[in-house]
Amino acid sequence: MQKSFLISILIIFSINLSAQQWQTKIYDENIRTLQVFPDGKPLDMAVIKLNSDEKIRIAFDEMTYSAKSYNYKIVYCNSDFSTSQLSEGEYISGFVSGTISDFALSENTLTLYTNYILTLPEDNFSFKISGNYAVIIAEDNNFSKIAAVACFSVAENLVKIDMNVTANTDIEFSGRYQQVEMSIDNSNLPISNVFSELKVNVFQNRRTDNAAFNVKPTYTATYKQTYKNNRALIFEGGNQYRLADFSSQYSFSGEIDKIESKSDYYNVFLMPAYYRSQNATPTSGGDADGRYQINRQNYDDSDIAADYMWVHFIVPAAKPFTDGEIYILGDLANNLFNQKSKMEYDQNLGVYHKALFLKQGGYSFLYAFVPNASQEATLQKIEGSFWQTENEYSVMVYHRAFGARYDRLVGFFVGKF
Repeated sequence: MQKSFLISILIIFSINLSAQQWQTKIYDENIRTLQVFPDGKPLDMAVIKLNSDEKIRIAFDEMTYSAKSYNYKIVYCNSDFSTSQLSEGEYISGFVSGTISDFALSENTLTLYTNYILTLPEDNFSFKISGNYAVIIAEDNNFSKIAAVACFSVAENLVKIDMNVTANTDIEFSGRYQQVEMSIDNSNLPISNVFSELKVNVFQNRRTDNAAFNVKPTYTATYKQTYKNNRALIFEGGNQYRLADFSSQYSFSGEIDKIESKSDYYNVFLMPAYYRSQNATPTSGGDADGRYQINRQNYDDSDIAADYMWVHFIVPAAKPFTDGEIYILGDLANNLFNQKSKMEYDQNLGVYHKALFLKQGGYSFLYAFVPNASQEATLQKIEGSFWQTENEYSVMVYHRAFGARYDRLVGFFVGKF
């Protein structure tokens, strides 16, 4: 009877796993600062080349000053990060699961934590095929209670991607929007039916809320696919990202007003947000397009030496908005709109406020407005939107030939325009 019950539980978990659509996300409230990037390149997208020496680095902190046993499982995904039907042996050579053995306790910090690092592929396996992967992390091998998920991709270089961004859109000319135009040269990849075999996803600053998924070409030829005047590839220009750098508790830069030291924690107060939508042009200067980098000045190993601080985000508003909500947009919230990134209105102070417990470093972010009954944010209400704004655009090109069972990532492109 007990054996039958355990088998039933495993079957139910397997069904839930196959129905899941994965995204980089923290599920355990004791975990902070989940990062996924190519090893040695903390500001790059989480993409590595197939059959190369490149590795993916996954790091996170658990807010306990003692080591725990964390296990991981690698899941192969379709182009939309839903779980593929491939068996483990079809996408991994070696073991698809293991234990995260690289960990260290924090040093010289007011907030105590344990830092964990997983570098993939490890010595006991390699990736067989290109495509999307999700790493499921759980404590004590209890995958019925997921602690975190880290997503990344493995790419082949089989197509050439050219891109351009223009202010000429079907909505308006030289206004608030940017039109992405691109071409894909598939001379090295014969495709029988472009419309059914090719899947093209386009992202602006790694956001998924406004991403263009499975975009179809405007013009098609045997070896060249052209995407021009495509309404699916019109994006808000937005504005340059704001910056807050608290790598030191004694000096700071960006939109920080002050840092207060308490006996067991720090408070970082940002300046009340200026409504940049009132400007005629975007804010000048470069930015990190929503990324952040962990750093504590004058310390060698910021992974374990950087402290945690309560960072207070403030947006003035005479009264609360009734047509939507304000969220903090950026990698600091994994570009997700949820309770962790949602700002709350303080009636007494007349401001929207959010306090996030962030690890020392430099952070870029925006204040996004999500209208009621919408899942896509607009920047026009607070940040403004301008065609001149520099944004990072990335393109993922997947190919699934007729009869094939998985989406190969045959091309990957990142550029700033």
